[in-house]
Amino acid sequence: MDAMDMRQAEAGEGSVSLDGVLRDGLHCVYQPFVDLDSGAVLAFEALLRGPDGSGLQSPMALLDAARSAGRLAELERASLQASLTDAARLSEGRPVTLFVNLEPSTLTQRLDVVLEALAVRAAHVQVVVEITERALAEDLAGVLAGAEQLRAAGCAIALDDVGVHPESLAFIPLLRPEVVKLDLGLLRTVKDPGTVIVAGAVRAYAEQAGAEVVAEGIETPQDLTRALVLGATLGQGWLWSRGERHFSPATFRPERFAARPIGATLRATPYEMIGAGRQIRHAPKHLLVPLSKTLELTALQATVPPVLLAAFEHVQFFRPSTTRRFTELAAHLPFVAALGVDMPAEPAPGVRGSDLPVLDPLATEWTVVVLGAHTAAALMARDLGDTGPDADRQFEFVVSYDRALVTAAAHSMIGRLTRP
Repeated sequence: MDAMDMRQAEAGEGSVSLDGVLRDGLHCVYQPFVDLDSGAVLAFEALLRGPDGSGLQSPMALLDAARSAGRLAELERASLQASLTDAARLSEGRPVTLFVNLEPSTLTQRLDVVLEALAVRAAHVQVVVEITERALAEDLAGVLAGAEQLRAAGCAIALDDVGVHPESLAFIPLLRPEVVKLDLGLLRTVKDPGTVIVAGAVRAYAEQAGAEVVAEGIETPQDLTRALVLGATLGQGWLWSRGERHFSPATFRPERFAARPIGATLRATPYEMIGAGRQIRHAPKHLLVPLSKTLELTALQATVPPVLLAAFEHVQFFRPSTTRRFTELAAHLPFVAALGVDMPAEPAPGVRGSDLPVLDPLATEWTVVVLGAHTAAALMARDLGDTGPDADRQFEFVVSYDRALVTAAAHSMIGRLTRP
């Protein structure tokens, strides 16, 4: 047997093994979420397992095998079906909240598999879908669109592993997860300045959005105290359970895990989001340029780097000087995007470009949005249609530091980003 035959045989054996696991070898164990103030169990997370003692027992091994075989969506379907069936049975008809994990590629490319499984879940099973923070930088528009479909199906969103990459904290107010799960490493480094920054950013978001904060890896009473210092409201860990095939007695608090869709802002424009009661000003472009550049400087100087989204009407206004500035911005910020008619996919190194249709209302607006853990600022301007020199063109505009308005403006721009 030559090398090619051996590889084919090995692939066949791996495929058969995976076939068997997908057919009847999957199961889940369930770890509780405990309210850190009352000690009540409020929910359970489904943790995927393969056959005991096999090479596919761990979830990572299963995911790697399915990914290599191009069968990740099948594994996700089987895992969801197993956990949803268990939740309906093990809860014995009592209402229960279940957390399930989803791979980023399934969320953005095969969400149909997830929605099909959710559609037949028992009525008394509330579902929260967990995704990892790495999904956001890879495909921000796709993740946000997928999350909205899940919310429409009644599922809240939990963002997992927060703090692994502190720069990704800027994505939290964009996704607006109903639950934020702190990376378990933070519990061991409570006194580290980096951990304090992460915890502070999450706490600020949670207070503003009413989100739950979960500390993972709680093993001792001392860990529990550390979780409280980090601002957690819920805890998971071996202090309570390593994961069981049954559900312990639980308290059903559905309002704490209710889905909150972002909604129509994804289809509006920043200027349309301004609303009544705000003073609209008029000014020529050359007086607004310094305001725009000041917002860029604000982004660069922020302690926790924010994202920056900008709409330029048309690519002709993305000039060489703009290219230089945005190249620097992209080198220091976790995400920078530029939108406009005929805008290329990468108008500057590291900058995500998005081509706007000529008739898109955003093509008549000039917007700069800076949004992060502790930063919220926006210039929202609309072209009044002057045909004179570019520097003298008149705009009506608003400059705002209102986090709710700035977030809505950011959502309206993300809804127009093309896939990478």
